[in-house]
Amino acid sequence: MAINLRGQSVLALDNFTPDQLRFLLDMARDLKAAKRSGFEQPRLNGKNIALIFEKDSTRTRSGFEVAAHDQGAHVTFMGPSGSHIGQSETIKDTARVLGRMFDAIEFRGFAQADVETLAQYSGVPVYNGLTDDTHPTQILADFMTMREFTHKTLSDIRFAFMGDGRNNMARSLAVGAAKMGMDLVIGSPPSLRPEAAFITHIDDIARTTGGTVRFEADARQAVSGVDFIYTDVWLSMGEDAARWGERIELLKPFQVNAALMAATGNPVTKFLHCLPSFHNTDTVIGADMAKRFGITAMEVTDEVFESPASIIFDQAENRMHTIKAILVATLA
Repeated sequence: MAINLRGQSVLALDNFTPDQLRFLLDMARDLKAAKRSGFEQPRLNGKNIALIFEKDSTRTRSGFEVAAHDQGAHVTFMGPSGSHIGQSETIKDTARVLGRMFDAIEFRGFAQADVETLAQYSGVPVYNGLTDDTHPTQILADFMTMREFTHKTLSDIRFAFMGDGRNNMARSLAVGAAKMGMDLVIGSPPSLRPEAAFITHIDDIARTTGGTVRFEADARQAVSGVDFIYTDVWLSMGEDAARWGERIELLKPFQVNAALMAATGNPVTKFLHCLPSFHNTDTVIGADMAKRFGITAMEVTDEVFESPASIIFDQAENRMHTIKAILVATLA
């Protein structure tokens, strides 16, 4: 089947077919091999890409900048205070200005409606670098990493996400797993599960692909037999910091530690995390949590984070390769 994504925005995985997602993953694999072998061919010479960041970032910004430069494109970074967007100028107006100057726009911010407005009015491809609803470029990197660390096809993989089942990562993984026919278990307390309409939506997708997405309140049951355990921070960027204590109490049973890794019954289970991670007290937030709540690691222990099972830095690198695939597929 011929796949043509030229000119297409990447706003959410819901907008893509399984074949299109596999196409992007295959392209990312090939681009990674070309870069490592020294034979990468720039296909975006003369292209200009605007990077809009309402939320700070390490991997998303680095991934877009290096991917663009590798392919010959130029980027213009606009940080939280680097433009008028949303302050003295509407998203709609900004879209129409930037669309006349740039060949594509990346947006990392809060509202999904904002990235959709950019795509509607700019006239150029727009890429969602993260919103409160979804994180599509991260999921491509996650699935690329899973492919690299198992002999299984994606549709044969079973994995677990442990933590807040309502956050943008849990939702994005659920959509991605359903699209690719995977078996995902979300280990989460009932109070941190998404609304019924979203669960129905995921079930509808999964019925067409043979995938399954289910929720499990028992952490050990959630990880039984899985190939990968995935987790994320317990309080997302932009949430009220006053909720840390409540969230820690709710999610301590879902911490990824050595005992939970052993509960998989699978000696080759790998650990994934989209980063940043609070696995010790070496960060300002980590030290503050230890002082206030007596907890020295949150969503994952340092023992697991630094273990041979951890493939998080392969996963982080793959952000760049999958972003590059998106740029080439939509702009070249």
